[in-house]
Amino acid sequence: MARSGNKAAVVLCMDVGFAMSNSLPGEESPFELAKKVMTMFVQRQVFAESKDEIALVLFGTDGTDNALACEDQYQNITVHRHLMLPDFDLLEDIESKIQPGSQQADFLDALIVCMDVIQQETVGKKFEKRHIEVFTDLSSPFSKDQLDTIIHNLRKSSISLQFFLPFPVGKEDGAGDRGDGNLPSDHHGPSFPLKGITEQQKEGIQMVKRVMMSLEGEDGLDEIYSFSESLRQLCIFKKIERSSMSWPCQLTIGSNLSIKILAYKSILQEKVKKSWTVVDARTLKKEDVHKETVYCLNDDDETEVPKEDTIQGFRYGSDIIPFSKVDEEQMKYKSEGKCFSVLGFCRSSQVHWKYFMGNQVLKVFAAKDDEAAAVALSSLIHALDELAMVAIVRYAYDRRANPQVGVAFPHIKDSYECLVYVQLPFMEDLRQYMFSSLKNNKKYTPTEAQLSAVDALIDSMSLVKKNEEEDTIEDLFPTTKIPNPQFQRLFQCLLHRALHPQEPLPPVQQHVLKMLDPPTEVTAQCQTTLSKIKTLFPLTEAVKRREQRTAQDIFQDKHEEGPTSKKLKTEEGEAHFSLSSLAEGVVTKVGSVNPAENFRVLVRQKNASFEEASHQLINHIEQFLDTNETPYFMKTMDCIRVFREEAIQFSEDQRFNDFLKALREKVEIKQLNHFWEIVIQDGITLITKDEAAGSSVTAEEAKKFLAPKENPKQDAAALLEEGGDVDDLLDLI
Repeated sequence: MARSGNKAAVVLCMDVGFAMSNSLPGEESPFELAKKVMTMFVQRQVFAESKDEIALVLFGTDGTDNALACEDQYQNITVHRHLMLPDFDLLEDIESKIQPGSQQADFLDALIVCMDVIQQETVGKKFEKRHIEVFTDLSSPFSKDQLDTIIHNLRKSSISLQFFLPFPVGKEDGAGDRGDGNLPSDHHGPSFPLKGITEQQKEGIQMVKRVMMSLEGEDGLDEIYSFSESLRQLCIFKKIERSSMSWPCQLTIGSNLSIKILAYKSILQEKVKKSWTVVDARTLKKEDVHKETVYCLNDDDETEVPKEDTIQGFRYGSDIIPFSKVDEEQMKYKSEGKCFSVLGFCRSSQVHWKYFMGNQVLKVFAAKDDEAAAVALSSLIHALDELAMVAIVRYAYDRRANPQVGVAFPHIKDSYECLVYVQLPFMEDLRQYMFSSLKNNKKYTPTEAQLSAVDALIDSMSLVKKNEEEDTIEDLFPTTKIPNPQFQRLFQCLLHRALHPQEPLPPVQQHVLKMLDPPTEVTAQCQTTLSKIKTLFPLTEAVKRREQRTAQDIFQDKHEEGPTSKKLKTEEGEAHFSLSSLAEGVVTKVGSVNPAENFRVLVRQKNASFEEASHQLINHIEQFLDTNETPYFMKTMDCIRVFREEAIQFSEDQRFNDFLKALREKVEIKQLNHFWEIVIQDGITLITKDEAAGSSVTAEEAKKFLAPKENPKQDAAALLEEGGDVDDLLDLI
């Protein structure tokens, strides 16, 4: 289709004559295929937010509507749409309004009408390219009288031309599809073997070849496409074209050396444009929906609060720290402005690729038409390259932006040279994880045969193919040429919903699903090694043994005490410990994500003393309670339960009992009665001397500990309601 580049004026010229509706049994007609090709082209332009303007001219229509029509000239040719930006209205017209006609028209006359549309409607507008695309089966008669004039005017007006036919046209014998091995071939149109083409079509093919070769020589024949070939090439939505804006700055080294530079975004993560908006479901108009925000107090009356009486706050733990707009402005980092300052140099081997971060890559060039800057920057680039060094840079986009630290390394090509800047992490950006080593466990040590098999698998799945004869390297899976499947699916659904508002969304297109499949060449190569891997690494089903439960297990007294009960609890705890320790790896402290299991692992593996681990666990319990939220209450209960179990096992019963008594006091002070009700329901109480020999708490005392305390004020109120006398009230006091 029209080549990408600057703004273009494109005229789609479609044959709708009665012959276009003819087709072989079981195949789509050229008319339907032409509409498909045009739809795909227009939808690519719409979603790419292209600035190209598109017109639509139909020939073979029952009526006539064009500026050149007079008497018997340029009849049955209609300008359906004049030059304008493509939109969904044009897509709807192509799909539903364009219908086959009952007439025929000269495609050369239609070319003249298209040329007139371009010449008349581009006046006063700036277009870098002018282009006509003709969709026809060449079944209509044509006149050669004005052929030389047409070719002359196409050249004079710099109008390029493309033909789209129902059959492939070769360079020599008139048949043969060029194809494209890299594109999916799931579209099939009519094949039209050479012997099945009519004499009129053969004459039309020769005419088309003559026109294209007159315009562009032998290369002109490459601009003749078959419908099936076009469908394969247009099945991918076109990416949104972005022009990179330059970022002028000064590259400074110390206080005396400054180089004028221009930086461009070489790589930038593309995100879905936030075009979603709320509209009225009936009118589909945004202005019919009015949004109002009301602030209310969290009380029974939901008292409304004026916006000017509110202030934003930062939640720090359980506290809210008020922070006004003035505070926010004062907090912001204030810099002198844009900055690209070299902090120092280091060897390139010291900057590992794993530290590259950010969502963009900048290429830094010398300022245009500044010879001194070009010489200075070139010297720096070549010096870094020869010494295998890189520059560590302080980068700030402008005075409002927070500064970054990044690396600038030399990049030298035959056609240009520059510095490439990538952001580096600060301390808070790093994530440190500790995992237990597999080398220490002989059970997981691979054999030589297993290692060799995995090496062979990696070699067979290489995505790089080297051509020994030409000494070149071919990338079998070039990610930079693979469109983002997320965008492809989004555009497919938006297009379908715009054209078919009542129908369900279609399934994901097959070519989108195949985008991220491994290359067929790689899949074929690795089959043998995969079979070997399967043999050397046998998989056995891990059948979970079902515990045999007896009547005693099912109907046992939950409060049963004695040696048997304690033994079962200990065994369950040990089993749970072994699984958690395997999942956690090396635990060095009690974390907030899984504090109960962290505590259990710490005390069992003796990575910390019981006192230290319990202090960490208690701190997390207090933080969870400060949130006053049910999910954190459940997490707190897990912590208390594990604390109690481990305290019994390690004879730290007194430490747990002191904690539980202090916890009850804090709960009363903070009025977290609903939490204490959960504790009572779960029956978590003090450790008794029946459970731990060192405890002095009896079973009766433990039971009373969970009983709610008497509240004299509530009792007094109850007596007054029941008519109690003053003496009873004084006795209570």
